[in-house]
Amino acid sequence: MTFNKICKDIKDIKIQGAEAVARAGLKAVKLNHSKKAIRKLLALRPTEPLLQNSIKNALKFKNINEGIKNSLQHLNDSEKIISNLSFKIIKNAKIIYTHCHSSTVSNALINAFKKHKFKIHNTETRPLLQGRKTAKELLQHKIKVHMYDDSAIPEAIQDSDIIILGADWINKEGVVNKIGSCTVADFSSHFKKPFYILADSWKFSNRKLKLEQRPGKEIWNLKNKNLKIINPAFDLIPKKNIKAIISELGILSFKDFIRKVQK
Repeated sequence: MTFNKICKDIKDIKIQGAEAVARAGLKAVKLNHSKKAIRKLLALRPTEPLLQNSIKNALKFKNINEGIKNSLQHLNDSEKIISNLSFKIIKNAKIIYTHCHSSTVSNALINAFKKHKFKIHNTETRPLLQGRKTAKELLQHKIKVHMYDDSAIPEAIQDSDIIILGADWINKEGVVNKIGSCTVADFSSHFKKPFYILADSWKFSNRKLKLEQRPGKEIWNLKNKNLKIINPAFDLIPKKNIKAIISELGILSFKDFIRKVQK
């Protein structure tokens, strides 16, 4: 795969999920790490600090291949630690709700299911239907999945024991994740369901990042001068709704996570 093809696939969300995007970005760096190429990569998905931090970490090394190897090792190690820690909150749950797709969440659920059986409620996540990707991954491991239309988020949450979401970007205000996540958090609070975020600490960034707006044609390709389609890719989960963030740094309250990650 060429550098430009990787960039196009990241931009068009053919490569999706923060970790998959970061890994693809590192592969692109290996193919081309000129200043122009790095600027292009860093600008592809403005709401993906994991991509940006993985590349910036790799560039700290004199040997770019060693830097890429170091970043990939961090991603691998974090995934394992988060998966193992997550079992502590999953082991007593019978029904778990999740939204969209997160490889970190999928891996944690698949790992936990080997030791404790449960059922998944998830939402399809329009307009790109990433929830189906989550369902397919879990079904391959014989995990029972009940998929709901996005409009049925309250019903899906009401019958669940815990809520587990991934993250694209964490800042001092809260967690930015796929559109609909704020609604999930609000209903989790309303129904008094514990709400957890599973995320690599490299998803933290205090830089001012712009929430991505996707093309309207992803929702509907109707052309009419009186029609404007609004298609935000992400929204912000307020920190008050988050019981804990599970990262390679541990199972931490939002406040403790911010304090630790900034060190």
